[in-house]
Amino acid sequence: MTAVFKHELSNYFHSLTTYIFGAFLLAFVGIGAMIYNIQQAVANFEYVLGFVSLVFVVIVPVLTMRVIAEERKQKTDQLLYSLPITTTQVVIGKYLALLVIYLIPLCIVAIYPLIFAKYGEVYLITSYGSIAAFFIMGAALIAMGTFISSLTENQGFAAGIGIAVMLLNYYSVSLAEHVSATAFGSAAALCVLGLVLGAVIRFMTKNENLAYAVTLGLVVTVGIVYFTDSTVFEGLLPKLMTHLSLFERFYKFVNGVFDLTAIIYYLTVIAFFLFLSVQSLEKRRYN
Repeated sequence: MTAVFKHELSNYFHSLTTYIFGAFLLAFVGIGAMIYNIQQAVANFEYVLGFVSLVFVVIVPVLTMRVIAEERKQKTDQLLYSLPITTTQVVIGKYLALLVIYLIPLCIVAIYPLIFAKYGEVYLITSYGSIAAFFIMGAALIAMGTFISSLTENQGFAAGIGIAVMLLNYYSVSLAEHVSATAFGSAAALCVLGLVLGAVIRFMTKNENLAYAVTLGLVVTVGIVYFTDSTVFEGLLPKLMTHLSLFERFYKFVNGVFDLTAIIYYLTVIAFFLFLSVQSLEKRRYN
């Protein structure tokens, strides 16, 4: 794992993508700080991080698009499989290298509240709590991008799918509020989500029977509950999307609330997508 980590880290420091990622992150933090902390004389640095979170939708997929897809395209993943390390160690080594690349510009960002504190009152505890949450949210998005990269050998396709998925997660709550104006809207949306889940299971496991069983089970369950008591679905989808959205949970920190459940959720998302990445590589390894 250490060898993979060092190799990946070395490659990233010789890659233009890494510097573009850092430059965009620092640029948007600088713009946000100028708008909120300087021009509007607002002491809450966490508002800047809330403003910057949208940029993750673009820069994270660009950073993660090559992490596994490039290995598959160049067929160098077969060399990794020949090493005396497990697939889990390969994925974790690559993931930790990505976290270091993400952490470097974030360390620079961490200096900003101290600078502003020299010229006024800044809520340092809230600011650094939000920076910590900002890091963990980014780590969860990077894990998601790593999994998407493991599904294809086309870097552009991996970046495009990553942007679409993260953009959907960013706007999921507002979209859900428009879709589920009625109980029927929520029920229909949940059925569509069931179909999507079935397609993902079929792609990951190649087990059509399992995919059909899961999809049919979810659709039938939604149908039974809807015809039994349709009021259950009123406002259900927005609540569900609020709980699932990585960005909505981060806004609690921006509002000055340290939400431990959000931290646990982010760690769960990280573990989940790294597990899926390992399974994706394992499937290719033995096929």
